[in-house]
This record gives sequence, structure tokens and C-alpha cells, in this order.
Amino acid sequence: MKPLPTRVLADTGLSVSILGLGGAGLGELFETIEENSAQDIVSTAWAGGIRFYDTAPWYGHGMSEHRMGHFLRQQDRDQYALSTKVGRLYRPAGNPGYRTPPWVGGLPFELHFDYSYDGIMRSWEDSLMRLGLNRVETLVIHDLDSGYHGTGDVIDAHKRALETSGWKALQDLKSSGQIRGIGAGINADAMIPYFLENFDMDFMLVAMPYTLLDQEPLRDILPACVEKGVSVVIGSPYASGILATGPVEGALYNYAPADPAVLEKTRDIEAVCDSHNVSLQAAAMQFPLGHASVVSVIPGATTPAHVVANVDNLTTEIPASLWTDLKTEQLLVADAPVPVISGAGT
Repeated sequence: MKPLPTRVLADTGLSVSILGLGGAGLGELFETIEENSAQDIVSTAWAGGIRFYDTAPWYGHGMSEHRMGHFLRQQDRDQYALSTKVGRLYRPAGNPGYRTPPWVGGLPFELHFDYSYDGIMRSWEDSLMRLGLNRVETLVIHDLDSGYHGTGDVIDAHKRALETSGWKALQDLKSSGQIRGIGAGINADAMIPYFLENFDMDFMLVAMPYTLLDQEPLRDILPACVEKGVSVVIGSPYASGILATGPVEGALYNYAPADPAVLEKTRDIEAVCDSHNVSLQAAAMQFPLGHASVVSVIPGATTPAHVVANVDNLTTEIPASLWTDLKTEQLLVADAPVPVISGAGT
């Protein structure tokens, strides 16, 4: 299959495929994956035309970078874009069986956070070594938020480290041509204004919340990104699970069991999709790409079949009437932008 369509990341000139591969699953998030299966996942993504790959030191404490790099370093280096993250450094754990949630597997290395100049430079170099590659296209400031650091002295100290020295490291890497773009990984949209106001960002990697189930960022967050020329990459188009599994018992939403209201809304959306002979998964995959700031969606995968399904969901033709009906039923915000051309040309 030929490479999927691409979009340009902000004003970097870097083109990324509109469907990428997220690397959290390769780090054994929630379930273990045999090494051969991990390689099959990445090779299936390549065969499906995916040319944008995202990983992080955090994913399996280095495992995801090792696995993704093993495959990618055997490909033409100019044919894909690779992103990893900064903010965590690793050292060997004392216990060879060391594991920490949410990773059920991964490697026996333990982390500490460091957003300083030296910390970011070392993180970048360590990632290159794990990947077995001499460059990545983008670096993402990872998990600088209250969910990991609270709201007191700890997060304030990390912000100061980034503001006073860490940001300079990223600028130095970009100005020297060693990376092409700088992003921030966002778990809660409340952090987006902090990055937009304090730094000259190229993109936001948003794990949640802009999905078929939640368009709250349309109020001010996404317009602010458009105004500043900041691109958006959607990390969880399936809302961490429920838009992939459907509203089944135990379905996950925002990385926790979905509450009754979310389950009901998902059932209603699925019913509209069914009436148009379109899967819930295809609508969820393509919806975010309707927004002017969104350049790519990067769901993860734990089997090659997941990758095949993701490509199929991206390339399924969706009639405009589906989006109209979702808005009529008030299941989608009335002014939410939707894909103008559905399917492979989205």
C-alpha cells in the first residue's frame, strides 16, 4: 500500500501521515506482547502506509523505543517521521522484576522527572541510543501536569526548570537542525493555555479530550491553537477505548471505566452510525481530522489486526449525512467541523 496522505506540522515543513502509530501498547500497557508480535505491529503499520510514529521513554520504561527503533532503523530514514518525549530520565532498578502501573510488563528501569536543560539533553540522547537512530523529527514535553505532579511545589519546580533552562535545550536542538518540531503532551486541556502563553510551540499531542464524545476544546482551546499556528495531534481518537470497543461492559473512557452517561451517549452515537452503515470506529477515527488544527491521529495497537482496523477505519467512506444526523440528535456540537472529504483523502 502506498503511504497515507500527509499534513504539514505547523510551519516546520515536516509532513506527517494523517494516521500514525502510537507506541504506548508496545510498552505493554495493560497487557504483555511477545517480541515477534511487537515487530509485526510496526511492520503492519508500515505496510498499511503509516509514516508517522510516536513513542516515549515512559512507555514500558524504554521498551517501546527499543521495539519501534528495531523496525524503523531498517527502513529508509527519509520516508517517515519519528517523535519521542522528554521529561523523564532512567536508571537501572534494583529488582530485575521491577514493574509499575500502568505497565504490566516493560523493562526494569526506574524513572525520575527532569525538565532542565541537562535533563532534556540527556533524555534526547538516551532515546536515540534506545532507538538505534541518530535523529528524531520531534520532541514532546511529556506529562508536565497536575495528574503526575500535583498542584503545589513539585509542579512549580518542574515548570521553573522548563522555563529557565529546559526550553532552551529544545530551542538549541531545533535551531541546530537536530529536531524539526517541539510539542507538548497534554492529558488535561487546562494545561494547553500554559504552553501556548509561555512557549513558541509547534504542536500539542492531546491524549484527551477532543473526540466524537467530547468537543469542549472547540470553545477556546482549539481556536487558540489555530490563532497561534499550533498544530494538534490526537493521541486517543477512541477516547482510550470505548469508541473502539463500543459501549460494552467494562469499556474504558479517559483510561477508567465509563460511567452510565458516557455509555448511553456512545450507544446513541453508534445507533446513528449503524443507520448509515458506518462503524462507530470509523466515525471516531475520522472526526478529529475535520478540524483545521489537527494534522494526525495516532492510536496505539496491541495486535497487527488493530493496525489493519485503524487503516480501514481511516479509509472508510463516510457520508456527510452521518455528521448532519449526529448534530441533529445533539450528539455532536452544532458547529463542530467535520471532514469535508471522507475516507483515504481525509
